[in-house]
Amino acid sequence: MSNTASDEELLPAAPGGVQSVDRALRILEILARSGESGVTEVAAALAVHKSTAFRLVATLEQHGLVEQVEGRGKYRLGVGLLRLAGATSARLDVVQEARPLCKQLATATGETVNLATLSGGSALYLDQVAGPSALQPHNWVGQHIPLHATSNGKVLMAWLEDDELKQLLGRLPSYTGLTITSRAALRKELELVREQGYALAVDELEVGLAAAAAPVRNAHGDVVCSVSVSGPTFRLTDERMPHVLPLLVEAADELSHRLGWGAR
Repeated sequence: MSNTASDEELLPAAPGGVQSVDRALRILEILARSGESGVTEVAAALAVHKSTAFRLVATLEQHGLVEQVEGRGKYRLGVGLLRLAGATSARLDVVQEARPLCKQLATATGETVNLATLSGGSALYLDQVAGPSALQPHNWVGQHIPLHATSNGKVLMAWLEDDELKQLLGRLPSYTGLTITSRAALRKELELVREQGYALAVDELEVGLAAAAAPVRNAHGDVVCSVSVSGPTFRLTDERMPHVLPLLVEAADELSHRLGWGAR
């Protein structure tokens, strides 16, 4: 090792993490507690050289996560954190508004109700409510699922702009013999979803699993998430789906109205 190695290289990394990332997060915590701190104070709190502390603070400043207090030589939390917090807050607001409606839907159908949103190239489950007929359902909250093989995923893709959709339509892996693996077939399916206002997925992600999903819109009419009802195919049969779908669409529409869509 070179004699000119910095203390970034010489000090041990934080357990289970990257040292520079760990230190950057600690800087944010320091500023959250103190309100304002200078580089010297930050360096002392982290037990690192002042030059190391300056590099870390400068990087955070470039991303808007911290900002200099004019004329004081100190730093405070930046407005970039508000942007990140706002995204989380928006999701939490949706979950809060959706919870009572999801409970009602789960009770009315007896099945598991999920709330999902688009996250990168997959669907992220935000919340789940198990109905009285659901026996020890798998907890999907916080998990990502494929878009092309699920009712939630189809809904989240159906109203995207063509450019956005093209970016998502990469490889379409097969999970069962009924998974849609052709881009042309998937586009045709998404056209059907837009026409009927809901999506179905039966035996496409797992054999024996059936699900239906409907879109939830914000005040601007954008589809921000989806609500689904899922259960075993022996309960969610072709004969029963027509009774479940109106309840599902009604719940999704009511949540949309609560988020400001088509304000009544």
